[in-house]
Amino acid sequence: MPIPASQPLPPPANSTPATTDGTVTDRLVEANQRYAAAFADPGMDARPVLKVAVVACMDARLDLHAALGLELGDCHTIRNAGGVVTDDIIRSLTISQRALGTRSVVLIHHTGCGLLSLTEDFRHELAAEVGQRPTWAVEAFKDLDEDVRQSMQRVRTSPFLLHTDDVRGFVFDVTTGLLREIDPRD
Repeated sequence: MPIPASQPLPPPANSTPATTDGTVTDRLVEANQRYAAAFADPGMDARPVLKVAVVACMDARLDLHAALGLELGDCHTIRNAGGVVTDDIIRSLTISQRALGTRSVVLIHHTGCGLLSLTEDFRHELAAEVGQRPTWAVEAFKDLDEDVRQSMQRVRTSPFLLHTDDVRGFVFDVTTGLLREIDPRD
């Protein structure tokens, strides 16, 4: 069961608690203070060394750098619910390519994604609850492979992107850690 951000967070089983009476955010701030105490400027700029942007789901089970063998500074990582290519993802990719030199795009969806069980009814229920309709679409899907294909197509056809020839899509299996490439033509 998720712990609300306003509630105290129990310490991880393998560590000393940062604080015994603080919130999750307090614990993160304290962790940052420890991190900053040992931090050394890596001397790099914002341009990714590998000239790649990775678009993926925000799911906490995806450790993209570890799964892809990436180091700090290798890529731009752009995440949202589902890893879906939305207007804001196109915005980020456009800046990544035009201002910061990326040329390749890797799209990653994953098994067990929460968007597989949602529908646009989520928006309607939210509107009924809060009295205002969200301006965004849920972008839920029932077929992972088809949604990866749709995301690849959205990137490849965007008039704002300079580099659309190296766009590849994958499904990450959260139980094995393996990527499965999706053929855009299936």
